[in-house]
Parts: sequence; C-alpha cells; structure tokens
Amino acid sequence: MKRRIVPLLALLCLLASLAGCDLRPAPSPAAVSDGSTLAVHFIDVGQADSALLVCGEDAMLIDGGNVADSSLVVSYLDQQGIDQLDYVVCTHAHEDHVGGLSGPLNTCTVSHVLSPVTEYDSKAFRDFVKYTEAQGLEPEIPSPGDTFSLGEAQVTILGPVAEYSETNNTSIVLRVDFGETSFLFTGDMETKAEKDLLDQGADLSATVLKVGHHGSDTSSSYSFLREVMPEYAVISVGLNNDYGHPSDDVLSRLRDAGATVYRTDEQGTIVAVSDGAAVTFTTEKNTAPTPGRDSGTTPQPSQSAAAQETYIGNLNSKVFHREDCPNLPAEQNQVLFSSREEAVAEGYTPCGNCKP
Repeated sequence: MKRRIVPLLALLCLLASLAGCDLRPAPSPAAVSDGSTLAVHFIDVGQADSALLVCGEDAMLIDGGNVADSSLVVSYLDQQGIDQLDYVVCTHAHEDHVGGLSGPLNTCTVSHVLSPVTEYDSKAFRDFVKYTEAQGLEPEIPSPGDTFSLGEAQVTILGPVAEYSETNNTSIVLRVDFGETSFLFTGDMETKAEKDLLDQGADLSATVLKVGHHGSDTSSSYSFLREVMPEYAVISVGLNNDYGHPSDDVLSRLRDAGATVYRTDEQGTIVAVSDGAAVTFTTEKNTAPTPGRDSGTTPQPSQSAAAQETYIGNLNSKVFHREDCPNLPAEQNQVLFSSREEAVAEGYTPCGNCKP
C-alpha cells in the first residue's frame, strides 16, 4: 500500500488529555528539497468550494463544488495534467462541497477518499459514495491527529473534535505544512466547532487560511483568527450571491488580523505557490487583493491590545461606529463600548461607512 493514515497521535493526545497533560509536540518545519514547491489551486466554482493541491508527483482534491461544477473541475484537472489523485477529501456532505466530486472520482485514479460521514440523505452524497466504491474504495473517516504525506508536504487532520448535528460543523479541518509555510482548510466549520478546536489546543497557525463557510458571519470568529493569524486569506464565493457572502463583519475581522484577502468572485481561480519559505499568488483576473490593515497584529477585540479603541453606539439605530466616523449620533443618543465584541454582544451592528 502506498501510504496509510496514521491515527497514533490522536490516541496519544486522548490519553494525555485524560491524564491532564498535553503530549502534542511543538511543530518544527521540515526541510524541503531545492526547487520543490507546493501549489494550491483555489478553483473558482462560484458559491461553492474546491481546491487542488499538488506537491511533487502527488495531488489532493479538497471538495468539488456543486453537482453542476463537476465537469468544470474535471476540465481543470485535465488542464493541470492530473489523472491520478492520491487523496480526495469531502470536507462535509453539503452539495456545494461534495456535489462536484463525482466527476473526478469517475475520471481519475484515486488512492484514498476521506469524508466525515459515510451516509447522508442526498443524491449528491450517494453519487459520491457510488463513484468511490467504483474505485474499489470506501470513504475513510479520519480522526484528529491523523497525518499523511503529500509529496514533501505534511497533512494533519485537526477536526472535527466532537459530534455535531449541524452538518457544517462536521467539516474535516486539515492543515498542510510545507517547509516554513502552512495552509489551513476549514470547510464550512462554524463558531461552535471553532471554539471546540481552540479548547482542544489545536495548532491552528497558518500562512494561508481558506476562510470558512464562504465568508459567512457564522464562521471566522475573532478568537479563532487570533490563533490562526494568517498572512493571507482566500474566500471561495460566488459573485452577487444570495447569501451576502462574504460578510462585512468577517472582512473586518480579517483586516484586523492583518490578512491580505483574495476572493474567487473578484480574482477568479487563485493559485498559491509555496517554495517552503514564502507563498506567492497568481490570479485568473487582474484584480488586486484587499490588503490587511495592520499586518501581524492581534485582531481588534483582544483585551491585550496595546491601545484599546472605543466604539460609539447609536441608542436609536443600534449601529456602532468608530470615534472618527462622520455619522456619529447626537451626544444624548450615544453609548460607549470598550471593544467591538461588546458592541456586537449588545445587539449593535457595525456602521457601513466607517466599518468598525
């Protein structure tokens, strides 16, 4: 067998947690060969997700977009000269992630198929299982701590760390380390699963974050982003979609985290290439990404921030602003908040002008 997923670390971490200690080793970057690269293709599949990772002669496909995107993904793989996939990952069972995987499973030779579940009541998922079985395989359910190699890159399964009734929270979360760089994929994981990962002490730090749930406000909490602290963030999202993705709140959080943001609705297909020391981007469309406001800083709500910013809410409209916003309410209608989180917790929404 070419390679096996290794569950040993998950067992050790479980035993360690029961004993009240943490045996997880601090990550140390593995050296990569001169000229070796890891290429991550964030394929523009509209309001859906699909990413192709290529390292040396190995390839992994994470999600495949909607059913209607299947031929697009197959065509993209063909353009890249990919007819063999070492790993196919269905992060979770929703159609906009699993639907387009049937095509690659039907046209490529596949070694391993990963999924958080083996059954789900939808035709898209049943077709995914059918074409997996046609390869002589069954979907494998990975566990936190499982690791495997993709060329010279190392893949670590981080979540899910609990059972969830919400399908988005069942998303497989994985980090891909290549030299001193790393990529974090979160599927559609929402804040509940994010908190559980944080409570487990998972190493979430990453150079590039594939933003959860297409930039929905249900994901990418401040506490989560403070642990990831990505230099770059990629949002897979459809142009003028009906959901309002990405959320202005999420874009604000990413800006506060100092992340340069790439979006498939603005840049089209995005290719990030790591040489083990740095990541460079090329995009299908000649549209500049959105730079982070304060690269390398802690997101704004952290109580440990060097300078605590005050936010001003409007008692009547329930909107809150920065102190220098030209749309501040009259003094008698003002309420002060010591952090952005406090304002949101009180039911106030951010001003669309000053974007606090």
